[in-house]
Amino acid sequence: MSSKILILDIETAPLESYTWGTWDQNVSVEQIKTEWSVLSYAAKYLGLPHIFYADTGGRGRARVRSDKQVLGEIWKLLDAADLVVAQNGTSFDIKKLNARFVMHGFKPYSPIRVIDTLTAAKRHFGFTSNKLAWLTKNLTDSAKSNHGKFPGFELWVECLNDNPEAWKEMKKYNIQDVIGTEKVYKVLRPWITNHPNLATYNIKEMIQCPKCGGLHLTRQGSRITQQGAYQQYKCQDCGGWARGKKMMLTKGKRASLLVSL
Repeated sequence: MSSKILILDIETAPLESYTWGTWDQNVSVEQIKTEWSVLSYAAKYLGLPHIFYADTGGRGRARVRSDKQVLGEIWKLLDAADLVVAQNGTSFDIKKLNARFVMHGFKPYSPIRVIDTLTAAKRHFGFTSNKLAWLTKNLTDSAKSNHGKFPGFELWVECLNDNPEAWKEMKKYNIQDVIGTEKVYKVLRPWITNHPNLATYNIKEMIQCPKCGGLHLTRQGSRITQQGAYQQYKCQDCGGWARGKKMMLTKGKRASLLVSL
């Protein structure tokens, strides 16, 4: 038994609305012409080469916003996963998907835990930028490329027009984000202090790194808390630190401890 960690990225179509200007507009729900929807997704399991991808293209301009079939594929992947890694996944990807799921009548998928690389970057570091493009360029061996033939928002416009060339570029862009997210996650993982404990997914009685599930740990000093001392470990696979749960102090020493007021 081991954890199934899904790396996920979605791309969405924007709202269409009526406005009287281009600057500092307050758009009411009555001004919305067309709701947003999911355009495409890319996903992969951590450490495995296969990449899942689907989009709403190829069925004509009128059906580009028909995302129920694509959502069905994403739902199955989420239902099978234990953990989901996504850049801005907590505030965007998962909430957006949940909104579209419930609007289409889907039932809840199996409970998951989300590891958000954007949240981790903000919490533990002071990077110049926490955007995926910056993180990928400066923390990994690959850089995120820009849209070539359809720069900026034009890519979304042409996908809404069901342009086959735009969909090819969207697929490349979407998959690139998933690969970049996986690489950034691996770099940040040993620093994430609240990372889900991967060792709990293995029922065998063995010492494992709680962050990557690795078996190559060395004892390095002790972790001192207000309540006592615990054996400290360093993972030789990911570089993360962990501590044991068994108290190292004797019963008598524990009884003599005082707590500051």
